[in-house]
Amino acid sequence: MATQTNKDHFSGGLAKILAEKWQVDVRLKAVDSHEGSVISAHKVILASRSEVFKKMLESDEFKNSAKETITLSEIKQEELEAFVEFIYSDGSMLSAKVKQHAMVLYRAADKYEILQLRDLCRSELISSLNSTNSLDFIELAQTPFDKVLNDAALSYIKTNEFMIGSFDKFKLFVDNYPNLAVEIMMAFLPPSRSCSKCGLKTYHNQTGTSCCNCGFDYPSSI
Repeated sequence: MATQTNKDHFSGGLAKILAEKWQVDVRLKAVDSHEGSVISAHKVILASRSEVFKKMLESDEFKNSAKETITLSEIKQEELEAFVEFIYSDGSMLSAKVKQHAMVLYRAADKYEILQLRDLCRSELISSLNSTNSLDFIELAQTPFDKVLNDAALSYIKTNEFMIGSFDKFKLFVDNYPNLAVEIMMAFLPPSRSCSKCGLKTYHNQTGTSCCNCGFDYPSSI
């Protein structure tokens, strides 16, 4: 059986006191938590990881609350457990549990200004880009704008097969981000060609026998 090194013991110290519920003084609740699943935590740890949590804990509203509970209404119980697991870790990497919820925790990390978690989640999302999630990641990168994630997802779409999983979903994307939608669609149009007579560059009539503008013979390649 492997023995725990001094480094392991040191880096796992916060997780240990969380598991033991030693000197806990605040409760964390997800949108779907029931009373038995509320997570007991430590104010000082939350405040040290997040300025947002620190301000919440210092607010009169929280101090006057009888239960001293913070409700994270944007995440579910399993996501909350992964979120807290990271907060009490050494922050060097994402566990398998956290990776499962990288998209949700990316948003939570941005909201609560836990930038190391946001950076690691971004890297995990980029490494998992595929034809079905790339559009979701572009949308995720818009508010607030994350150039690294946006550019990675857009580049993936332009250089790989792009699949529209739901027409209604894509229509909503077009309505919300028309310029991005145009950029994506332009990447899949055939190469433009210019007419050897009038010089018009066109994306259509590629297989016809005449220019759609002047009626001259088949446009020549640029």
